[in-house]
Amino acid sequence: MPAGFPDFRLGNVLATSFTGTLSERHGNAVERIPTPHRLIDWLTVNGLAVDSCTTAQLELARELRESIHAAATAAAIQDALPASAVQVINDCSAQGRAAAILTPEGERQWRLSSASRVEDALSVIAADAISIIAGERDGKLALCASPTCRAAFFDTSQSRTRKWCDMNTCGNRQKKARFHANQRKNLGSAE
Repeated sequence: MPAGFPDFRLGNVLATSFTGTLSERHGNAVERIPTPHRLIDWLTVNGLAVDSCTTAQLELARELRESIHAAATAAAIQDALPASAVQVINDCSAQGRAAAILTPEGERQWRLSSASRVEDALSVIAADAISIIAGERDGKLALCASPTCRAAFFDTSQSRTRKWCDMNTCGNRQKKARFHANQRKNLGSAE
């Protein structure tokens, strides 16, 4: 990955990992796909390699990302899905020509059209979002407990009580904050 860009947050669920390309939405937002080439990098890391990406395709990807975030957030709080977000997700899902293929190792891979178009990759992401928002997969949508993050994530823990989108970032930050608050409290009571 080129230096100077924030690392990608990679998860097990394609759609919510994609929404994680913009993090800290309620704090100092961190854009992880600021350029078309950076979107190519993210797609490649997630098994959706494309040959090129235009600025217009990057904007379409960001529109899909924000639509998935809006719909997943609404689903997580059991609110009505925003019609405009649903429309963008459905349109992106229908526009692509990706096909699932089975590898000799028994794993699923995505084969994009011969032109390896960004729209094909976005259709895979949109279809993944549809499957989790529609409740077709074992797990539940939740929102990160970090007040600056509030990312939608797909909780597949046994108890379905996970609090953080990522334990290594948001969860760790909250644990450190609690630890330091307890340290200050203990120092104050020792005086």
